[in-house]
Amino acid sequence: MSLHVLMIVDNEQNRYLLRFLLEKRGHTVIAAHDGPAGIQLAQHSHPDVILLDIQLPTMHGYDVALALRQIPALTNTPMIAVTSYAIPGDKERALASGCNNYIEKPIDPDTFVAEVERIVQELRT
Repeated sequence: MSLHVLMIVDNEQNRYLLRFLLEKRGHTVIAAHDGPAGIQLAQHSHPDVILLDIQLPTMHGYDVALALRQIPALTNTPMIAVTSYAIPGDKERALASGCNNYIEKPIDPDTFVAEVERIVQELRT
C-alpha cells in the first residue's frame, strides 16, 4: 500500500523524522507547518491520510480537525492525531474533533509507519 500523506506538524525535526520514515516505506509526503497551510494543502492535494499535530501555532489542532471535516472531499479521509498531549481526555477530545485515531509522541520509529498503515487499512474496510 502506497499512501499520499499530508502531515500538519510545526516542529521541523518531527516533520523531518516522519517524512523520512514514511518515504522510506514508499509513501509520498507533503507537509504544512501550521493549521491554515495544512487546510489549504488538504483541499488541493486530496491526501489518503492526514497526520495532525494537536499543538500548533496560529490555530489549534482540534480546530484544524474540525475545519478539515467541514470540507466535503475530506469527510472520510483518515485523520490521525500525532501528539504529545497524553493526559486523560486528550484522546477523546481528538476523536471528538474529527480525528479517527491517536498516536502519542514520542513515536516509536520502528512501529510508527506500520501503525499508520494499519489505521488507514482498518478505516478503508
